[in-house]
Amino acid sequence: MDTGTFRILIFGGTTEGRLLAEYCADNDIPADVSVATEYGASLLPQKTNKLVGKLDVSQMTDVLEKNNYSIVIDATHPYAEEATKNIGTACKTLDIPCYRLLRESCDTNDKALDMEQLIDKLNSSDKIILSTLGSKSITALTRINNYKKRVWLRLLPADNIIDNCVRLGYDENKIILKKGPFSVEENIEHSRLCSADIMLTKNSGNAGGYNEKIIAAEKCGIELLTLARPIENGYDYDSVIELINDYKEGNI
Repeated sequence: MDTGTFRILIFGGTTEGRLLAEYCADNDIPADVSVATEYGASLLPQKTNKLVGKLDVSQMTDVLEKNNYSIVIDATHPYAEEATKNIGTACKTLDIPCYRLLRESCDTNDKALDMEQLIDKLNSSDKIILSTLGSKSITALTRINNYKKRVWLRLLPADNIIDNCVRLGYDENKIILKKGPFSVEENIEHSRLCSADIMLTKNSGNAGGYNEKIIAAEKCGIELLTLARPIENGYDYDSVIELINDYKEGNI
């Protein structure tokens, strides 16, 4: 490989993506970072070249071809299955090496393997629920019995998010719009605000504030029900750093 033209593209928007961008910036490794939102871009190092906006497969392919990247790192969220699939498809089309950066997982006992099982568990009682699953789950959660009364939503502020929730039948007064990550104290505050019996979450690992939710649930004496991660293969953070340096030095 001609190391003079070496450049990588990181699909980020996560803590791992930000840390990887910082590593590249600090070590003079040419890297662009693709994020879906302006908020995600605001968290990246100032000197990082940012590509802002959600991309479909065709748009990803165009970006990859135009910029002639040496490798791609998929550091998207563990539950962003569609994004990971699209990144893989675009890279395969252009025969560009793509590596999945995996987030460290945390063990949990009370979990649902998928959304169907999660809904079934919630429909076995009439308990009050605080969902921290995010906006992509709001349609599925309308299948919870008496959801208009039982379900509170904690969501990232975004255009039309309140209108979308109200259109689905949610109570506007039961929507908490806040940007994370959230401390133990903030999780406790929100749980008590809702008088929640159950907190819904994803296994977002240490980087995603999962441990803070565990502690908050314990302190509040409420259940923590976790939507399990999709099973996937990839590399941990240190291994991705090694791969990048190997490519940069022409060892791969």
